[in-house]
Amino acid sequence: MPARRPQRIFLTGFSFTGKSLVAPLVAQALRWRPGDLDDLIEKAAKMPVPQIFADEGEPGFRRREREALREACRQEGIVVATGGGVILAEENRRAMGEGGFVVCLEARPETILRRMREADGDSVSERPLLQGGDPLSRIRHLKALRQPLYALADCAVYTDDLSPAQVASEVVHVWRRYAAASSRDSDRLAGTGRGQIPRAVEAGTADIACWVTTETSRYPVYVGWGILGQLGERMRAAGLAGTAYVVSDSNVHRRYGRGVEKETRAAGCATDSYVVPAGEASKDITIASEIYDWLAARRAERGHTVVALGGGMVGDLAGFIAATYLRGMPVVQAPTSLLAMVDASIGGKVAVNHREGKNLIGAFHQPRLVLADVSTLKTLPAREMTSGWAEVIKHALIMDGDLLRTLEEDAERLLNLDPDATVLVVSRAMALKAQVVSEDERETTGRRTILNYGHTVGHGLEAASRYEALLHGEAVALGMIAAAAIGCRLGVTPPALADRQNALLERFRLPTRVRGIDPEDVLRAIALDKKTSDGSVRWVLLEDVGQPVLRADVPLSLVRQVIEEMLEP
Repeated sequence: MPARRPQRIFLTGFSFTGKSLVAPLVAQALRWRPGDLDDLIEKAAKMPVPQIFADEGEPGFRRREREALREACRQEGIVVATGGGVILAEENRRAMGEGGFVVCLEARPETILRRMREADGDSVSERPLLQGGDPLSRIRHLKALRQPLYALADCAVYTDDLSPAQVASEVVHVWRRYAAASSRDSDRLAGTGRGQIPRAVEAGTADIACWVTTETSRYPVYVGWGILGQLGERMRAAGLAGTAYVVSDSNVHRRYGRGVEKETRAAGCATDSYVVPAGEASKDITIASEIYDWLAARRAERGHTVVALGGGMVGDLAGFIAATYLRGMPVVQAPTSLLAMVDASIGGKVAVNHREGKNLIGAFHQPRLVLADVSTLKTLPAREMTSGWAEVIKHALIMDGDLLRTLEEDAERLLNLDPDATVLVVSRAMALKAQVVSEDERETTGRRTILNYGHTVGHGLEAASRYEALLHGEAVALGMIAAAAIGCRLGVTPPALADRQNALLERFRLPTRVRGIDPEDVLRAIALDKKTSDGSVRWVLLEDVGQPVLRADVPLSLVRQVIEEMLEP
């Protein structure tokens, strides 16, 4: 006997995708009842939604939302317009999926903002979830974080160019065509499979930008302004209550070390610190050996925690120590540089350098949590801050056109470290890195390899200069320029995209040429790079924004030509 179609339809999607307008039209077409979750919440609470947010905060609103959804799930012959965040809780997704058909209404961020302004005028930024800066950037950020959850819906209808009546017609069509088959799997919306969801912002978890979920671990990434003082509390919540060994460099420890030690002690951790000289030269096996001696003298145990407080060098070094001492200790990453926040702190790749190449001695060792206090960037030297933007731009180029546009539109605010703009962009960049790591923890599927865009030549430049002439982000920027030039000459990369990339790098004050490095030294370093496979160098090139490709057929003569062009005598 054919399966019966579910007698409940739930419309999900971001705010102003049309749910409240469309639900009554779908209900009319099916001769069902319309329902609006916000109306049900307000009726039960006897107060409007903004007042609930003001009095009870988002956790209180989400609790009321769950209760209203449970009531709606008891009814049949109903079309329910849900709130934009109802899909955040797994409990809600399971409830809608059991005996219901879920349709996500989609719209571009620009469409959403236009509709909000048509409804609200200049008061759009007063909406509870859009407070704190540029509404379009906030919409892009929140929508991107929730997108993996929206994608779990049974069907999606794109509403940008459709009238409410046309959208309603599409919803009825997909319900008639797909609802019976989808209802056979009542657990389909849970989204608990490994790698499916680098978890988006969940109710009651302030400052969580994302979750990293791999074969070996699952951990939160906290991002916010002025949250370093929460480190001890976050460690305690993660079950890290034993002895903590803070590894930092001389510059960072002078500014933040005492505060972190105070916080970890307040969380119940006996705390001690090891401070290394600032600079890439400290990421060395000799320094690692000295820290091993220090840990041994303190009778460090496998259950104790290493805290990496600093930039990418400290994160790599402390992570390497944690991965190798006693065959593995927990590590917490507390990055204080932009580069470390958006790249090195997430993913568990830890290493020290060798004279023949960068990061040649290393391991995969995932942290227990990552906490990025974006306000620490205020004390970062200007050149190091500039260097970090290279990785953010890289993430945008290989994965996220919306982030790329945000970087282009908000460059001045970001360069001036506007808190709202910077937290949003850093959160999004970290979530992108988390997504790739969740899909490919150890670079076995090829997905994580896309993060090497710009790194082939970049690492070669660093090694050829003995890690002295260039900061990592500067080298990556030059590497992206080289990769774009190679891609253009191979017919892979559109010249307009190369020009767009290079203009953005210049706007963020990153170098486009460098002097004093021998091209042959760069080529030798590239040949030794860990991105080689069967003797061939694997190049990450761009076909378009968000469309990276791997190529192992780039002629050495072309690589030499491009490198020589960007190196000044």
